[in-house]
Amino acid sequence: MGDSIERLEWRYAVKKFDSEAYLAEEQLEKLVKAFNLTATSYGLQPIRLVVLKNKEMQAALVPFSYKQQQVAQASHVLVICIETNIDQDYITKYFERVKQVRGTSEKIISPFKDALVDSFSKKEIAEVRQWATNQAYLAMGNLLTVCALEHIDACPMEGFIPAAYDEHLGLGPIGLSSVLVLPIGKRAQDDFFAEMKKVRRDLSESIIRIY
Repeated sequence: MGDSIERLEWRYAVKKFDSEAYLAEEQLEKLVKAFNLTATSYGLQPIRLVVLKNKEMQAALVPFSYKQQQVAQASHVLVICIETNIDQDYITKYFERVKQVRGTSEKIISPFKDALVDSFSKKEIAEVRQWATNQAYLAMGNLLTVCALEHIDACPMEGFIPAAYDEHLGLGPIGLSSVLVLPIGKRAQDDFFAEMKKVRRDLSESIIRIY
């Protein structure tokens, strides 16, 4: 418990990365696996992760990130995306995966699958997009925690222009839309934000205990 809290105290939203420092491949793989293990509603995983390691492309994204230089400086930039088409085929494919991995029979799966297909068919596109976006935030939180535990610096970003990211990364044609950005790497030694104390509510104000 102490170690995990200490690591969470250590992490902060990095304002300046060491542009010469790169994460080891095994560090990146832990984050990729953590993303894939993130809990999502119904287990449908309506999210995908783009892993960018290309300084030229990273620099090109800075104007579409409200000039936040962390995008260019970072070892890698993780872009959390949502699937833009959650339809019957998508849901059916998920349940085929369930049968493959767990050996669950069609008889058991069908009622749940049919209920989900029916439910999603009645939702507006904006409603499905918001639902998928909520899952992206779950993934972001999970990644930030794992980054802290693994001593990987990160800076979560909502401030960017998704349409421009989608165009530059070629996401639209593959049915994806970017919703969150997470530059990762190693903090620069002269990032004075690293030494600032965290500003949080007192526990008495943020926690309601019911026993």
